[in-house]
Amino acid sequence: MEFVDALGYTAGLLTTLTFLPQVIKTVKEKSAKDVALNMFLIAAANQILWIIYGVLKNDLVIILTNVLILGLSLTMIFLKLKFGRSSV
Repeated sequence: MEFVDALGYTAGLLTTLTFLPQVIKTVKEKSAKDVALNMFLIAAANQILWIIYGVLKNDLVIILTNVLILGLSLTMIFLKLKFGRSSV
């Protein structure tokens, strides 16, 4: 693996990890009342576009990173719809 690829995978992993604390917090607290649904809807649309771009460019780093973030975004959308108005 070349340095540039390792750099890309590392950046992708760190980018993915930015969404993880919010998902964990929301699941633990069973509350998403302070979470902005629009942010995750925009993020999901953004990730879909990045996945398409990655496929067209045949760039596995872009594809994998954005598939993972899309999964987290969709998880947050689900959690917001499920726990959005409730609080512990």
